[in-house]
Amino acid sequence: MQIEFIDNEIFTWVVLPLLIFFARILDVSIGTMRLIFVSKGLKLLAPLLGFFEVIIWLLAIGQIMQNLNNILCYLAYGLGFSMGNYIGILLEEKMSIGTVLVRVIPKLDVKNLIESLRTDNFAVSAVEIEGMKGKGKMLFSIINRKDIKAYVKIVHKFNPLAFYTIEDVRAIKEGFLRSHRTFSAFDHLNFLRRKGK
Repeated sequence: MQIEFIDNEIFTWVVLPLLIFFARILDVSIGTMRLIFVSKGLKLLAPLLGFFEVIIWLLAIGQIMQNLNNILCYLAYGLGFSMGNYIGILLEEKMSIGTVLVRVIPKLDVKNLIESLRTDNFAVSAVEIEGMKGKGKMLFSIINRKDIKAYVKIVHKFNPLAFYTIEDVRAIKEGFLRSHRTFSAFDHLNFLRRKGK
């Protein structure tokens, strides 16, 4: 009888709050990704995630309602919510789904930067601008989110003080996105020939 009481206390004050904590992490992580997918217009994935999010939430809130006098369940619920938001954002960043618009305002000459980006198979458009310090160029590219690091690395190599912004793009039509195939020497010669060199 004493052992059963101890086991019941352990479940009530340790196991149950931990289960609620991990359930909230899971459902809020799913919910965070679902909201991000809705904003990107992913019509099939968002509802599927929503289904699992609500089922897990119902299980967690059901346990809270059955244990209204257990303050640790409330704390676990709140902490799980906080951690779930953080983990959901990390997961979405790791997945790198979608496309972004990159605007670059270089401080130095852009010729080598543009050539290097195009050699690495990024599409780049350049427009003349006039800013506070006079005339210059602004570069535009639509790229896959997973290519941001590679793109920014090239920008920093040729223009370490360049100003740039990165924004999510909800939809694109036509245009050119970088493929992930390796360029051969033949591809590079064709690129130079098109450039008139």
